[in-house]
Amino acid sequence: MKRLSASEIAAFQRQYRFAGGRTLRLRLRYTDPDAPTAELILLVRTPIRNLADQPQAVRLKLRMVGVSEFRFQKRPTQPAGKISDFRLGYFDGQFYLNLDAFGLAPGEQPRLHDFRASEAYLAGVELWYEELLGKNASTR
Repeated sequence: MKRLSASEIAAFQRQYRFAGGRTLRLRLRYTDPDAPTAELILLVRTPIRNLADQPQAVRLKLRMVGVSEFRFQKRPTQPAGKISDFRLGYFDGQFYLNLDAFGLAPGEQPRLHDFRASEAYLAGVELWYEELLGKNASTR
């Protein structure tokens, strides 16, 4: 797995098309009470770089270490697991990950309250990621 630094957030978000993707698995682990861990498996697509190419589906594993807050709530009118929008932020030494971000005005940067208003978000100290290939791509 690769560790994501705060300076790499913008480049990471351009590597994949998250909107329209799916959350395949969410696992919270409390093996260390001081550093709970959350693992997400997302089905996302590669960005279109050439009009002749088709985007490829990618299973992306995200691991957040030192989870301090989270919320996953499903409304009856919303499809389960669908990623409407994806945002990452870094505030006060923590990563914030949002899977159903609100639309922002052009040029507007998300703030901490935008993440906490979400129905699907995580906050933690470290963020790791990897693409799952072959037999590791299983959702189990």
